[in-house]
Amino acid sequence: MKIAIIISANAEWRVVKELYPNLEIQHSPYGEFANLTFDPSAGSGRRLRPAILFHGGWGKISAAATAQYVIDHFQPDLLVNLGTCGGFAGRIETGTIMLVERTLVYDIIEQMGDGAEAIEHYATDIDLSWLDTGRWKMEDGQSPIVRGLLVSADRDIVVGDIPMLIEKYNAVAADWESGAIAWVAKKNNTRLLILRGVSDLVSGDGGEAYGNIEIFHERTKTVMRGLFRQLLDWLGKIK
Repeated sequence: MKIAIIISANAEWRVVKELYPNLEIQHSPYGEFANLTFDPSAGSGRRLRPAILFHGGWGKISAAATAQYVIDHFQPDLLVNLGTCGGFAGRIETGTIMLVERTLVYDIIEQMGDGAEAIEHYATDIDLSWLDTGRWKMEDGQSPIVRGLLVSADRDIVVGDIPMLIEKYNAVAADWESGAIAWVAKKNNTRLLILRGVSDLVSGDGGEAYGNIEIFHERTKTVMRGLFRQLLDWLGKIK
């Protein structure tokens, strides 16, 4: 099975390069990439899994372009996106892993027609029927896992948007890239696995990382290390 892993934010990619310092970095028009073979001693003890690691860049434009580039050039059987997301305080906890089943791009403003129709056009349901999540057993100390919707926008979470996102979509977390990646993967009939860890929370009083980016950087290290530790287990659930 050909596996391609897209890492979006620059801070997330830095952690990957720290985790795997011997990567032979190559360059594409969009960002760095490298071949990686997972060491079973670092995961579940399953067989080696070769993969392409690709730095996709932040935001919807980079996310869509790099997802299509990876699909065209590497023809993966499975596209994986690992990264962080911001959570809504009181609805999800820091460190929770989102197994994304649906994405929605909410920063579309349509004033000449039906705005809801425009948003629904880019909403994507992710088929996870190939993933045997029924066999998932949480180990001691493992991050909790939540299945559901992740909303995306080319912006950090704006405090004033939170009530609307909860009321209209029952959202619990948001990021910048998942909506674009999911839409492109579905258009190409490519299997997709999105796992995003909640790095920081936003409430009516603001974001705990807003104005203090070091919180985001430190928690990104924790999230990304945890996701790579778990990834072999997730790949072992492929039916």
